[in-house]
Amino acid sequence: MALTNVRLANFDNTALDSISRTINTATNGIEALAEQLATDTTFAQSLIDAVELIGDGHGRVVVSGVGKSGHIGRKIAATLASTGTSAYFVHPTEASHGDLGMVTSDDVLILLSWSGETAELANMLTYAKRFKVPIVSISSNRDSILARNSEIALVLPKVPEACPHGLAPTTSAMLQLAVGDALAIALLERRGFSAEDFKTFHPGGKLGAQLRLVHELAHLDDQMPLLAVGRPMSEAVIEMSAKGFGVIGIVDEAGLLVGVITDGDLRRHMAGDLLSQPVEEVMSHHPKVVQKDLLASAAMEFMEEHKVTVLFLVDEAGMPEGILHIHDLLRAGVA
Repeated sequence: MALTNVRLANFDNTALDSISRTINTATNGIEALAEQLATDTTFAQSLIDAVELIGDGHGRVVVSGVGKSGHIGRKIAATLASTGTSAYFVHPTEASHGDLGMVTSDDVLILLSWSGETAELANMLTYAKRFKVPIVSISSNRDSILARNSEIALVLPKVPEACPHGLAPTTSAMLQLAVGDALAIALLERRGFSAEDFKTFHPGGKLGAQLRLVHELAHLDDQMPLLAVGRPMSEAVIEMSAKGFGVIGIVDEAGLLVGVITDGDLRRHMAGDLLSQPVEEVMSHHPKVVQKDLLASAAMEFMEEHKVTVLFLVDEAGMPEGILHIHDLLRAGVA
């Protein structure tokens, strides 16, 4: 048994060393890319030019590549599409068998090839030149056929692969992905793409839940537990029990929210005459409130920061418009 444990320990150490080398190699690759961006003005200008070319375009972005570059290309196209830049991926083999008909002179091609000499991209290059479709290439070879035939060549630093044989695309694929993400986010910010816009493209799953607005999850109108100043605590307790939120909002003569009473306030003021006291003697002033157009994810963060489980939604004047319980956020899948 002891021998088995030793062997397992040695295996784990060997695996951990390999994992560590891979992560360090990846880190060094990203650092090399950041260093090139900071020191190589040609590279930096090429990225800016790519953002301007795509941002000013009237068509779509067509992304293509083979092998691991193709997988990275699919992800880049998906990220562009989800952040406001119309984009799709075309496999170069399918392009050579009819899918080139989807590419127009209004589009921009993003072609990925680490070597820049991928034979499968030849037909796309020929088509692009014939119909004047601008090409943004992502490679590591400035003298390659791909880079030399691109309007904008994004030439990445030649970095070691994490693969000990230098064969499996690892660090190189990560650098391609990083540049693709950088272009997508720069275009997002250039367009002023908002969280509301993002929600339109991400209606499902946890991300969709986080991007919902609080008024979509809140309880409105008669569901809100409210009581006017001057009313006795006996009525407040009845209203709190009836609505079941563990809190009641107190409004002034103008209907503005001026305080709240929570279960904790009841415990702190527990005495023989509690039920006869006016609500303003027991309520907590300056309640934590949010406006109805706040993102659900932000509301969850606000609750956690202020250690509250219920929020009133108010308009700009302070008029209550709804009430939101943390359970509403949890049921919607925000957390």
